[in-house]
Amino acid sequence: MDSPSNATAPCGFLLQGFAEFPHMRPALFLLLLAVHLATLSGNLLILVAVASVPSRPPMLLFLCQLSAIELCYTLVVVPRSLADLASPGLGQGSPISFLGCAVQMQMFVALGGAECFLLATMAYDRYVAICHPLRYTAMVTPGLCAWLALACCVGGLVVSVGLTVGVFHLPFCGSCLLVHFFCDITALLHLACTQSYAEELPLLGACLVLLLLPSVLILASYGAIAAALSRLHSPGGRRKAASTCASHLAVTFLHYGCATYMYVRPKASYSPRQDRTLALVYTNVTPLLYPFIYSLRNREITTAIRRVLGQWQPCQDPGQGLCPDSR
Repeated sequence: MDSPSNATAPCGFLLQGFAEFPHMRPALFLLLLAVHLATLSGNLLILVAVASVPSRPPMLLFLCQLSAIELCYTLVVVPRSLADLASPGLGQGSPISFLGCAVQMQMFVALGGAECFLLATMAYDRYVAICHPLRYTAMVTPGLCAWLALACCVGGLVVSVGLTVGVFHLPFCGSCLLVHFFCDITALLHLACTQSYAEELPLLGACLVLLLLPSVLILASYGAIAAALSRLHSPGGRRKAASTCASHLAVTFLHYGCATYMYVRPKASYSPRQDRTLALVYTNVTPLLYPFIYSLRNREITTAIRRVLGQWQPCQDPGQGLCPDSR
């Protein structure tokens, strides 16, 4: 690696994407396009379904915000990646300006951070619903939901701006080639030519705020939920209460599992090509899975989606084929 004395402030970077696999690019483009369209459709369907519900409980409002975050999350990364895959003759990589790279990273971190805070908020909602069911409507009011939703977005924005400023103040030297398909934090830190651990402090601080703090709140909420469920004498009631948390736990493990592996580790363990492959999963596959997880496990969402799509059921008379649901 070049010494810090040779560091420069680059006017831009090159996103390598998957330029080293020219024969795979058409198939990868079609695959990512299909996944992206399915992700947009699933999350838009949840947004429209929740909007069609006359009386929306707090959990549906949080699910609506989660879908909106996932929509923006994929739109920050995937369209440019698809455009790069569809553009022949980019050579070593696709150019992106210094400012454009900073904006993309800041938006990506802001949305990911807002999701971290939102998952902690949803855990609190489940805690109140299970541990204090009689006081739920008094404790989780629409006004509180609005403030919590705003706080999640503002928190993610503040942390992302601080992290972006910290990363882009680092000296970069040597090649400006990012072995990635977007301006991810690990790819940028890999290009930074400082030798001390000081360069990792902004990322460490962001991880403490975005990952550790919400994780503590989630663990505390589910610890209280587990204690409350252990006191229930009805197995049916215990199963019903636990099933309301299953989808949230699945999404939480997916989100925090990927984020923890990617960002809570020293720079010496970074592997650009391996990190790029994992990023391909958590920017494309996990946002696709979230609508399916919630639609399969949440009865209100399932009912609302059926109302939007128009459920078709077999008629009593087999000769009549399919009939629209009268509901």
